[in-house]
Amino acid sequence: MASRGGACKEMFMAHVTVSDYDLSNETMDLEGRLCKPKKVTFALGVKPRVLSTKGVLDLFQCPVCSCSMYPPILQCPNGHTLCSKCKSRVNNRCPSCRHEINNIRCLALEKIAQSLDFPCSYQSQGCHEIFPYHDRLRHEHQCKFRPYNCPYAGSECSVTGDISTLMVHLTNDHKVDLHVGCTFNHRYVKSNPLEVQNATWMLTVFSCFDKHFCLHFEASQLGNEPVYMAFLQFMGEEDEAKDFSYDLEVGGNRRKLTWQGIPRSIRDSHRRVRDSHDGLLIPRNLALFFSGGDQQELKLRVMGRIWKET
Repeated sequence: MASRGGACKEMFMAHVTVSDYDLSNETMDLEGRLCKPKKVTFALGVKPRVLSTKGVLDLFQCPVCSCSMYPPILQCPNGHTLCSKCKSRVNNRCPSCRHEINNIRCLALEKIAQSLDFPCSYQSQGCHEIFPYHDRLRHEHQCKFRPYNCPYAGSECSVTGDISTLMVHLTNDHKVDLHVGCTFNHRYVKSNPLEVQNATWMLTVFSCFDKHFCLHFEASQLGNEPVYMAFLQFMGEEDEAKDFSYDLEVGGNRRKLTWQGIPRSIRDSHRRVRDSHDGLLIPRNLALFFSGGDQQELKLRVMGRIWKET
């Protein structure tokens, strides 16, 4: 029977000792290439994690959506795998062999995933983080290198990309107004009474401080009261948006309303910002009063500026 001191020593060695192992024989990698002997160092008693290679990553790629598969990972009778989200998209038929796909899980692949570390899917966009399999999915939902959604409010546009890609898209496809400078003075006019009630104007994009900002102006609702709303969004991350401030002013008949705030990131959808009322709100009756005349035609001038906090 081992002494108490011996038992403690064995436990200490099992969890703390670091050992070196020489792999004296040549090995083959996953793509069939010879690998030179390597020295591997790890702590005894600690399960080593394996950094996934390109070949292994391909095993976890869904053949339908090309995204990484997460449990439950399904397989057909012939062993072809598929992510659970795409099962209905292929009418429960394997896209490789056309056999019916039931609810058979590929437990082996799910088990392998638990011992692997994976690079972020946005590695080519600049993210070099590496995570355990399940942690990677949580990271990618918040990764600052993930693509942005198009901020255009006039339609449900599905285009995504980085800022430079979206700028080209907004200019060429949506024909947005693009201005250089940190101050603006825009006139919004609607003469048709029906348009006054449901007005949405073209998005305006400003370039200043080597950044881009989107100015939205449209009809909205505050409870049951019709209003017009103007707000600014920053084309970038939320933490960087907080470095900037902006103000808006609208008026007429020797009266005016002003607003000062922080631009919201385009990570927040246009609709989410609008529905949070985080911007300049102008009751429709007041907007028509500012416009003068018979209060049937909308003529508003919105002025503003953007500055960087020091």
